[in-house]
Amino acid sequence: MGWQCTGLRWPDAQGSPVLGWRRGGAVRVSALSYGTELGFRAVGERCCVGARGNACPVKAVVSGRSAGARCPECARLDRAHSVAADTIADDPRTYRVYLAWFGPGMVKVGITAEEREAARLREQGAVVFSWLGRGPLMAARRTEELLRSALGVPDRIPYARKRAVRAVLPGVAERRAEVAQLYARAAALEGAGWPDSLERLPFEAVDHAGLFGLDGAVEVAWAVTELVDGGVVAGRLVAAAGPDLHLETVKDGVVVLDTRLMTGWELAGADARAGVGVPVTDIGGGGVQGGLF
Repeated sequence: MGWQCTGLRWPDAQGSPVLGWRRGGAVRVSALSYGTELGFRAVGERCCVGARGNACPVKAVVSGRSAGARCPECARLDRAHSVAADTIADDPRTYRVYLAWFGPGMVKVGITAEEREAARLREQGAVVFSWLGRGPLMAARRTEELLRSALGVPDRIPYARKRAVRAVLPGVAERRAEVAQLYARAAALEGAGWPDSLERLPFEAVDHAGLFGLDGAVEVAWAVTELVDGGVVAGRLVAAAGPDLHLETVKDGVVVLDTRLMTGWELAGADARAGVGVPVTDIGGGGVQGGLF
């Protein structure tokens, strides 16, 4: 049995991202650094990763295009214990409300447990963010809903939109200014539906562009849509944001790999100069590649 990838993680605000691995009961991580050459090959079939730390009882085969890598039953069990799915209303922890910026016109509101600090923002690939408030779960939820309805701020932005703008981000001042403007509009809602139990936090923009390696990043050409048995993904790591690795390949420019597509696969090493041999889609404007390189 080979090692299975458990995805990309961001352990702290200053450290490098890491890839998690599991083989049976053993776990490990491998730190990533920009400029490093990577290469791997998918082996066999993609299997369900289970739910809540438990293995899938039937080891179900799942679609290569699924970001969740779970069979329907394990997906149901995982969602049954999810704050994001509004299935937990009595969580006693303190939560924070945040505003996150991913590109021009792409700002969202969300909540995260205070104990996680800003890990959730790094996991989503937020280029800039600011805290807005802190308090009990339901107060944080009500504030999130208030901003969505009163200001038209979404609570989700598709990853495809985030990826499309990373190579053409505006300067630091401009992107921080957009978050500051939304923060001011949100703060003005105090007294107009803002929960009394939610403490407003001062504006402080945190910029992740340097951490993600996006300052001066080259334009992305392709995005991997799925892995296949025997398919290779290889290149030099030039950036990483959220779950995505940006790999500069020998022949095909920069390819984005959503590491959630790696979960559930057994992965073997491959030549780092082998390029990409899995289905991809064009996100650089040159037309769609539907097959394999």
